[in-house]
Amino acid sequence: MKNQRYNFSRLLVFIGILGTSLACSSDYLEEVPYGEVSPSNMSNPENIERAIIAAYSSLNGQFDNATSGFNSPASNWSFGDVVSDDAYKGGGGTGDQNQIHQLEIFNTTPVITDVQRKWLALYEGIKRTNYALNLLKDSETFDTDLKSIREGELKFLRGHYYFELKKIYKNVPFIDESVVEIQDFYVGNKSLTDEALWGKIEADFNAASSLLPMEQSDAGRPTKMAAMAYLAKTYVFQSKWQLALTASNEVISSGKYKLHADFRDVFLPENDNSREIIFAVQHSVNDGEPRHFNGSIGDRLSAPGGPHYPQYGFHRPSQNLIASFRTNESGMPLLDSNGNSDFVDPRLDHTVGRPGIPYLDLDILYQANWARDLATYGQFSPKKRIVSPLSNFQVKVWPYISSLNYYIIRYADLLLWKAEAQVELGDLEGARETVNLVRQRAKSSQVVKNLGGNAPAANYAIEVYSASWTDAAVARQAVRLERRLELAMEGHRFFDLVRWDIADQVMNAYFDKEKTLRSHLTNAKFQKGKHEYFPIPQLYIDMVGAENVLQNPGY
Repeated sequence: MKNQRYNFSRLLVFIGILGTSLACSSDYLEEVPYGEVSPSNMSNPENIERAIIAAYSSLNGQFDNATSGFNSPASNWSFGDVVSDDAYKGGGGTGDQNQIHQLEIFNTTPVITDVQRKWLALYEGIKRTNYALNLLKDSETFDTDLKSIREGELKFLRGHYYFELKKIYKNVPFIDESVVEIQDFYVGNKSLTDEALWGKIEADFNAASSLLPMEQSDAGRPTKMAAMAYLAKTYVFQSKWQLALTASNEVISSGKYKLHADFRDVFLPENDNSREIIFAVQHSVNDGEPRHFNGSIGDRLSAPGGPHYPQYGFHRPSQNLIASFRTNESGMPLLDSNGNSDFVDPRLDHTVGRPGIPYLDLDILYQANWARDLATYGQFSPKKRIVSPLSNFQVKVWPYISSLNYYIIRYADLLLWKAEAQVELGDLEGARETVNLVRQRAKSSQVVKNLGGNAPAANYAIEVYSASWTDAAVARQAVRLERRLELAMEGHRFFDLVRWDIADQVMNAYFDKEKTLRSHLTNAKFQKGKHEYFPIPQLYIDMVGAENVLQNPGY
């Protein structure tokens, strides 16, 4: 799997040639310069393939060969975790990347760097995708059978870029491959209703599903079932539960995916195209790109410090997240926030660095003083998506990043969407069985051992739900908690809270308690009807004219 991914990722080095020609401007509205590839040669099949790879290369949020990929991360660690109850910004105090601190306390404005750069990165991906679609459509020499597959890949990519824009900004302009004249790119965001925009995204994933094969030789390319899984996600975000269940079941019935046997091993680079991974951003290092910008550049600030890592210290797990992993002695979640227990779900110590617990395979204990600015952000650090410095897949020099992929959709995610749909459709026992698939994997996985390797490092307890689920509210709470535990620190939490329409309740309750522990959250407040979405960037408003733009409420 790793070699297959590496061969595909090596093609991303072409971004240094074609990517410069496709993306040398900082916004998506400028004409496409051709750089080193002349217009007459772009119709050659090999150059069309390179244009398609350029569309893929925007997936990691790095689109302009700058060092600031962490302001537009594919993992959404700042847009999905730091603005939720799962994580603090971290770093060297509130002044370090202060604009992310402003996001964290919901003092967000349309001119914040990250708000604007994320928008640019996603529309850069759309621009490259549409450009490649037109090249492909106009080609008379591209292999006919392969042409349909590549069209499916590009429709999938465009669906992904628009899905990200939709869940982050809500009201966004839609531009497809029919727009070719420069003046036609200056469009507002008022023409499509919320339902119509979702329909455009659904259409791309439906088209991708009809065009893509069941298997692809390159691990980084989507398949028919990956498109169907993303369609299920699109339905989930619209609460179209029957459609979500049907699409999820089609993916499950295909037999193409399964849970990896061990939870921790899912996040080892050598396994990151396992059968659990439905679609991922493909990362690589030591591939010929001199600054390793094809690696996990968006996550480079997450390094936890200590004797083996630089001390960037961002993306720090919250005390609230740690508490959510508590269980009783029988291994059931401890839902009472005032309850006491020494037992924890074993996924905790695969997800978070905790004092006194061995850290990865380093044969040392994580220490509280690894954490940067301990007084502000506490003693915990990320662990799940951190790669061991002993691994060849971790770069040991600047920018200190790894080749670990970012998983856009993994099978556990899909199973939990199915469980949600089952709850909302009244199949509570079916939901319990689905959730138990995820919990059974966690139960069967290896736990973190002490340094001697002869005993668990903490009091771990997890069990599947044995009692029948008869109350929809209780079942819903169990499914939502399972999503938090299974997917913690993967950039999903805030978007889940928003689509469940409980973001204001959860976040304000979180702030009320956290303010007594974390002074950096003193001024934090979530305003319902405003903070569910990020503001439309000012640079876009200035470009197309305020009269053509519908800004999100409250900004």
